[in-house]
Amino acid sequence: MKKHISMMMAAMMAATVLAGCGASGGAAPTDAPTAAPTEAATTAAETEAETTAAETEATTEAAQAAGEETEILVAAAASLKNAYEEELIPMFQGKYPGVTVKGTYDSSGKLQTQIEEGLEADVFMSAATKQMTALDEEGMIASDTITNLLENKIVLIVPTGSDSKLAKFEDIENAESIALGDPASVPAGQYAEEALTNLGIWDKIQDKVSLGTNVTEVLNQVAAASADAGIVYATDAASMADKVEVVAEAPEGSLAKKVIYPVAVVKNTAHEEQAKNFVEFLKTDEAMKVFEAYGFTKGE
Repeated sequence: MKKHISMMMAAMMAATVLAGCGASGGAAPTDAPTAAPTEAATTAAETEAETTAAETEATTEAAQAAGEETEILVAAAASLKNAYEEELIPMFQGKYPGVTVKGTYDSSGKLQTQIEEGLEADVFMSAATKQMTALDEEGMIASDTITNLLENKIVLIVPTGSDSKLAKFEDIENAESIALGDPASVPAGQYAEEALTNLGIWDKIQDKVSLGTNVTEVLNQVAAASADAGIVYATDAASMADKVEVVAEAPEGSLAKKVIYPVAVVKNTAHEEQAKNFVEFLKTDEAMKVFEAYGFTKGE
């Protein structure tokens, strides 16, 4: 009897152990599937995030490469405004649709001062080499980009229909009122002073002269007949051919050097690639044809 009871107790204990093992073995498969999907989902999310970031970076780089949302500022002599605004800037923007070009125009001397004082211009084009050389010597111009792009002429003008008796450049001393650019900052005025000094006329006309802050002011004074005569660039006279008449060019030998317009990229520009593209564009045959249509000739 005792033996039978012992066998029954042993059987019950074995059953209990087997039941425990069965329960334990069943729990393991329950936990495994739960952990696996969580890890997979995390990996997928990370991969997607990395892909999105890479795509965004690629899109940004492509946009930057295409010049999207880029604006450059060109500081140019007042005598260039018409050619720039009417034709050259639209032409350039057509070739580089992501780049907007803004122009600021004044006497080269004033623009030089503004750049020295912090004007964030990307390109500078002056009406004389003096201002470009000064900025270059101050380390404010990318020297390897300087190009003597254009040549202009200095001319004596009178209002259209004027009954003045002026027939040659030297006759300016016979005018009752004379408009000139201020030699202190206006290259056209500097050229006028040089030519008239070499011709022995400068000191004789001082009581008749009114000085303009840029060559456009001089042109407008003569066009409005508020001055009997003035000295401007040939290109300025051509832009108002219906309002002013050219009497003569500055005589040969009255100027030591030709009237050269240099252009260059401003050093430390934030848009170096776009600025260089603009300068290179100005050197193309199609741009030169525009300049020639406005009275300029190719520089040396």
